[in-house]
Amino acid sequence: MFKKDRYIWLAVSLAAFTILLAVAFVPTALAQPDVTATEEYLRVFEEVFHYIEENYVEEIDPEVLFEGAMKGMFDTLDDPYSYFLDETDMDSLGLTTNGSFGGVGLTISKQTRSDTGEENPEAPLYIQVVSPIEDTPGYRAGINAGDLILEINGESTADFTIDDAAELIRGMPGTLVTLTIKRGNAKPFKVDITRDIVEVPTVKFAMIDEIAYLKLTQFTPFTDDRVREAFEYFNKQGYKGLVVDVRNNGGGRLSTVIEVSDMFLSEGTIVSTRSRVPRENEVFTADRSILVGEDIPIVVTIDRGSASASEILAGALKDSGRAVVIGETSFGKGSVQQVRDFGDGGFRLTTSRYYTPSGKNIDKIGIAPDIEVTEPALTGEEEASLDRLTEEWTIPTFVRNNPRPTEAELDAFIRRLHEDGIMLEDRVLRRLISNEINRTNNNPPVYDLEFDLVLQEAVRQIESMIR
Repeated sequence: MFKKDRYIWLAVSLAAFTILLAVAFVPTALAQPDVTATEEYLRVFEEVFHYIEENYVEEIDPEVLFEGAMKGMFDTLDDPYSYFLDETDMDSLGLTTNGSFGGVGLTISKQTRSDTGEENPEAPLYIQVVSPIEDTPGYRAGINAGDLILEINGESTADFTIDDAAELIRGMPGTLVTLTIKRGNAKPFKVDITRDIVEVPTVKFAMIDEIAYLKLTQFTPFTDDRVREAFEYFNKQGYKGLVVDVRNNGGGRLSTVIEVSDMFLSEGTIVSTRSRVPRENEVFTADRSILVGEDIPIVVTIDRGSASASEILAGALKDSGRAVVIGETSFGKGSVQQVRDFGDGGFRLTTSRYYTPSGKNIDKIGIAPDIEVTEPALTGEEEASLDRLTEEWTIPTFVRNNPRPTEAELDAFIRRLHEDGIMLEDRVLRRLISNEINRTNNNPPVYDLEFDLVLQEAVRQIESMIR
């Protein structure tokens, strides 16, 4: 009888406490009809903040409460590019944008429901690789654009923000980070990567006979100067055509890509940004001075790792008719973020969307190429063979033991693969081996015309224009 009465008393007490809270936080809103909803939310938030701070069963640091509230507020936006930044995050963001940092060299994003096509709101959303930065540990480890990072050092990324993932992936050069990767329909596999100093690269360039090849790997404050240096070289070589390669270029600074785009265009819109705040709507146009003569045919190559700033460049040159775009549809990041700091931290917030000269916003859609060139689709048997090679780490092991294989060694290795049931044609296997050699080579070639189908088509197109 005593226990029953006790439970009744406890239930009544809990109910009374709930009513007390309701009385404490709600009626004042009804008594102030002139107060806006936003002001009332802020007042209630302040009351709850202080109540938790003073009454929670354990003493809690107000900074922890504040940061938790800020992160939760940004999470409700359901935007992977908008998030709260603490002091460490702000420092890391500055290093990524302007200098170098200890990490593996991956541009990452967070999956959204539209990415997965999954309607179940409880289904996990993981960290996704937008693109690996060339000549970095992640690139040399074989991480590809589109790979999902399921775990970082055994921790699931399902509840991670981009910032959470970046913090775990970065670290002291020479230390190890283990990523669990999901690629297509293959089984997840683990990759151990040794962190290194990642210098944000900008430009690579070379000549392909009479054709200038310009590889833009990132848009940093230094990219426009490096592009000018490249054209000093091209002009001395008497180039007659140009390939601008922004494949696996995850983006960068808006001001830089506008500067670079202006080098190819003598008039018209480069990009426009549209916001809810009219004063932040801007149209960026080209001036009359150009770096590349209008008689020089241009081809831009893109892939699904081309995102943000690289899509602005491709869209500007495509819509203006200045270039032919070749490859596969780009990533589709058509939003612009601003970083604001306060105290020791800050936040990154999507404030506008950008539009190509034809008025298209490509967010989650991407830039469609004029000429689509992709690797031929694999059959079910071929996909199974590729999955097996990935899971068993077969090609990296061969390359590690044969860093510069002879033609006879290549032939013998491919023959053994076929005998072992690998159902991939020789050309595909040679390309996979070549890619792996380039990843592990300390001085990889600027381009690989032998196996790069997109570049082959780009060269064919330019050659037909300059004949």
